Amino acid sequence: MNDATTCGARVLKTTWLTLFASTGTLICCALPIILVSLGFGATVAALTSSFPFLITLSLHKSWVFAFSGAMLALSGWLMYRPGGVCPTDPELGRACNTARRWSRRIYRVSIVIWCIGFFAAFLALPLRIWLGF
Repeated sequence: MNDATTCGARVLKTTWLTLFASTGTLICCALPIILVSLGFGATVAALTSSFPFLITLSLHKSWVFAFSGAMLALSGWLMYRPGGVCPTDPELGRACNTARRWSRRIYRVSIVIWCIGFFAAFLALPLRIWLGF
């Protein structure tokens, strides 16, 4: 494989890892808060008893968000850095463009998931208290 193909595969792998990391922030922190806010506290209790690692993740949510934010930054840098060109071969060029298009879509979804998780984990309660609800 040439350098462009190897680089494209690396970007795609990093993008999928970023999606996994940002989804972890949603599962550990945003989902329990949203469920409790909607009145599904028993569901959260059942989830935490079935998956005790959720408690550990939520206790260390600052580290979880820092890691996933760093993964998002790395993935964005790998995707949007200058000098990333696709091969001139038509078949490889099409494959490269398709991989780039999917990488950007996955990256945008990862950013949205991370922002929702960040809002729910760090901003929702202080905002609610400030507004007096």
